[in-house]
Amino acid sequence: MTLYPQLIMDALATVTYAGTKKNLVESEMVADTPSVAAPSQEGDHWKVKVVLVFPRDTDPFLKSTVKAAEAAIKYHCGQDIDVTIDTEFKSAPRPEVGQMLPGVKNIIAVSSGKGGVGKSTVSANLAIALARLGYKVGLLDTDIFGPSMPKMFNVESERPYAVKKDGRDLICPIEQYGVKLLSIGFFVSPTTATLWRGGMATSALKQLIADADWGELDYFILDTPPGTSDIHLTLLQTLPITGAVIVSTPQQVALADARKGIDMYRNEKVDVPILGLIENMAWFTPAELPNNKYYIFGKEGCKQLAEEMNVPLLAQIPLVQSICDNGDAGTPAALSSDTATGLAFINLAQAVVTVVNRRNKERPKTKIVGQKS
Repeated sequence: MTLYPQLIMDALATVTYAGTKKNLVESEMVADTPSVAAPSQEGDHWKVKVVLVFPRDTDPFLKSTVKAAEAAIKYHCGQDIDVTIDTEFKSAPRPEVGQMLPGVKNIIAVSSGKGGVGKSTVSANLAIALARLGYKVGLLDTDIFGPSMPKMFNVESERPYAVKKDGRDLICPIEQYGVKLLSIGFFVSPTTATLWRGGMATSALKQLIADADWGELDYFILDTPPGTSDIHLTLLQTLPITGAVIVSTPQQVALADARKGIDMYRNEKVDVPILGLIENMAWFTPAELPNNKYYIFGKEGCKQLAEEMNVPLLAQIPLVQSICDNGDAGTPAALSSDTATGLAFINLAQAVVTVVNRRNKERPKTKIVGQKS
């Protein structure tokens, strides 16, 4: 008797899988070419190994199908064959839009109309401050082309690994300073430009959202890129954003772009609540003159815009050298509440908690853009 893989495939083609009403070959359940090994010495049996792929490990037809496959091989190819059938399982499908991040209570988009206003610095410190207040916090760096969070959290050398959960391979976020963190910066070279078209960028972003093990979170902070772009639209079409926080400096050029950011979220097709404004670099205070304030970018521009737009001014963060230094060193200011800057971010976090609680009492959950109600 001589066996070869096609004989095994022919035998498997006689077995019907109840889940599809087709045979195992037609159902594409045979993972690879069956392995066939001839007897090594007299008295040994032919050895056959087959790998069958099932949709999930809880498949109700798994045991009966494996037994039927083994019986078919022996019936068609010989009773004295040693048959081994291993099983593998397809990764469970990604949850549908609207069912992603079921364990996340509040999703906060930190946004700015203009680059260079310190939005990522605010995002990092807000996330850390919320964690220091005892909340479960996740932070997603959604700036695909200019990720900065790995450096700000001093985890540039870290590489996320995959975990198996509920039949899916999920990315495990990096945890630092009590915050779960993911960024495209973990997966690309920090010295190489990311030359991706919009479709590639949005696909990568969806993976960081839906194919990651974020678990239970009280606050999920989205550090968004400046302006209004494909990334923002993808976020709005993927997640029910609880509210947006707008970051700006007091100068009129930045405030003009901040208005555009506010308008994007307030668009009737989007309807994401503006939780408040944050005035960053509100004034400069030199270390040697801690009581002095120098209004380099103008005075109280964000405060005036907040009044104009009828939204809260959540915080005024001063321009202090230590905030920049701590960000570059990967030790954000919010790690210490003993400093004026650290206390400012703790106060900001408390203000965000207050406005989110008020928003959740007064308004229904945000609808995902484009999703039918």
